Amino acid sequence: MGTALVYHEDMTAARLLWDDPECEIERPERLTTALERLRQRGLEQRCLRLVAREASEAELGLVHSPEYVALLRGTQALSTEELQALSRQFDAVYFHPSTFHCARLAAGAALQLVDAVLAGVARNGLALVRPPGHHSQRAAANGFCMFNSVAIAAKHAQQKHGLHRILIVDWDIHHGQGTQYIFEDDPSVLYFSWHRYEHGRFWPYLRESDADTVGRGRGLGFTVNLPWNQVGMGNADYMAAFLQVLLPLAFEFNAELVLVSAGFDSAIGDSEGQMQATPECFAHLTQLLQVLAGGRVCAVLEGGYHLESLSQSVCMMVQALLGDPAPPLSGPMAPHGSALQSIQSVRAAQAPHWMSLRQQGVAPVLSSSTRSPGQEPSPPMPAGPEFKTAAAQAVAALSSLLDQLRLRPTPPVRTALALPAPLDGDLVLPHDVLCQEGSAPQEETQAWARPHEALAQDKALSALGRVLHLLDRILDGQVSSGIAATPGPAVAATLDVAIRCGLSHGAQRLLCVAVGQLDRPPDLTDDGGTLWLNVGGKEAAALSMFHVSVPLPRTTGGFLSCVLALVLPLAYSFQPDLVLVVLGPAHGLQDPQAALLAALLRGPAGGRVLALVDEESTPQLAVVLARVLHGEAPPSLGPFCTASLETMQALMHLRGQLEPQWKMLRVAGETGRPGSA
Repeated sequence: MGTALVYHEDMTAARLLWDDPECEIERPERLTTALERLRQRGLEQRCLRLVAREASEAELGLVHSPEYVALLRGTQALSTEELQALSRQFDAVYFHPSTFHCARLAAGAALQLVDAVLAGVARNGLALVRPPGHHSQRAAANGFCMFNSVAIAAKHAQQKHGLHRILIVDWDIHHGQGTQYIFEDDPSVLYFSWHRYEHGRFWPYLRESDADTVGRGRGLGFTVNLPWNQVGMGNADYMAAFLQVLLPLAFEFNAELVLVSAGFDSAIGDSEGQMQATPECFAHLTQLLQVLAGGRVCAVLEGGYHLESLSQSVCMMVQALLGDPAPPLSGPMAPHGSALQSIQSVRAAQAPHWMSLRQQGVAPVLSSSTRSPGQEPSPPMPAGPEFKTAAAQAVAALSSLLDQLRLRPTPPVRTALALPAPLDGDLVLPHDVLCQEGSAPQEETQAWARPHEALAQDKALSALGRVLHLLDRILDGQVSSGIAATPGPAVAATLDVAIRCGLSHGAQRLLCVAVGQLDRPPDLTDDGGTLWLNVGGKEAAALSMFHVSVPLPRTTGGFLSCVLALVLPLAYSFQPDLVLVVLGPAHGLQDPQAALLAALLRGPAGGRVLALVDEESTPQLAVVLARVLHGEAPPSLGPFCTASLETMQALMHLRGQLEPQWKMLRVAGETGRPGSA
């Protein structure tokens, strides 16, 4: 199974026929530029190409009223003057004689994508469509949106495919109020939206876009609004939102399908959002979503009006869907204080409804509005010279970033295995995983091994040679990630050599996540070159900001909290250029837990991950690690079980010790330090 790309050139037909500064940004070039860039990068050619079909009127009726569908059908015969008059009846909308056809194609593309993924024809995919859909309501066009394609796709997945739990992630910079209204009382759909809000002063100026709107009736807790109250949010803010809000809820919800309202007006350079998140951030967000729902992720284009930023962000998302490693995130990983305050408001509003938040000690509150008491929404001030200067700087930063990405080619081999013997024929690997046969030169291997008695035996020395050869290939850009096996008694010594070799061969910052009873090599220093994180230590301790130990949690809730609230924030704060994941003897992880850990650690170092396992581990472990490092989804962890009080106290204690140094650990209101400005 591959990645589907659904498109139809007829969706470029609708265009604005009169002067309207508000609507002129929604133009056909949004699609043609994105598709051209996908072709230039060779990404379209790697996808399963599907030609979009029109949604039937019965399918549109899953969400929209018959009268509204008839109204849009009638626009095909209207004159320009009549179209303009009808457009004035709605907010930020324009009609064209081709609008009905284009909007039916957009909805049909979303349906085709969902059918392909749920039928097993594709693993995931993107519907490249216009007009967008997430503002559209049952009987109203709104904000360039005619038919709510994602909502129709969700209803279709429920009715045709019998799904019971669907996650919708809306990262467009405008609140998708249409989707919210459609599902606000439906507990089978978890709707998450972040959006520019500015305390109600940004379009669509709705009170119900705030954090304390959480659904109604049986749907309480299944509407999650994260309002951004300042512009300028960047990569660290978006990652913090996923780690602190979306992913804890998503794992507890255990979705069967993820639908993404993929609006890229939340990216750098777009005048609608005025945000600073760079295109590669959307590859990281996509990778994080791919660990959910067995990797069944269906993205549908929404907004995005800066053509270069839009097209590059689309490419980054498609690369991630294809399984390519995401480039490392650029810029400092320090969330804004305003972002942390908004995130904490969401967590407080949602805590009554989600055990994953309550177990983290989030105190439920009766009201978590981010609006000042008595404040009424008012239109934002016109953009002044400060914004124009910031916009120019953003465009320059985007150009510089793209130059850097061009200098970082994707390694020709995505995943390699270095094992002592071939795998059993019953164990199937992705077809292009390389089974490495080479080894480092004997003299070099012996020189590295000399300080360690555990590496004196031939078996351990041979394994070390394979590890060093694979490590060299990762560091020289020939291989992105790999798995190597070593005898159990030699794991600690092999790890010590791998760390020292990595640092001496070009790694500037090396993150080591050691699972099991493994001690940090004694000659490692706290000079900032290595961050040692032991999961499975005897006690929770931060001996320094670069030497952290935490006991292994025994429940799914505890394990997820450990990974999302400690391991990943540390990893993204540290910004390593190489990650070592070590599963020592009797490490205690089940295969799905090990796979999830490896999958999530692909992000911080741009996919450069070397996993070391004990030769006595089951061959299935090596296979499942190879699959996730290759970009496939990890197996499900099973039902959500809450963490023990002891586990959560240990995690909170460590976070309190470490968050002054590692800013991705910061949570507003948790320690009295609300985060950096």
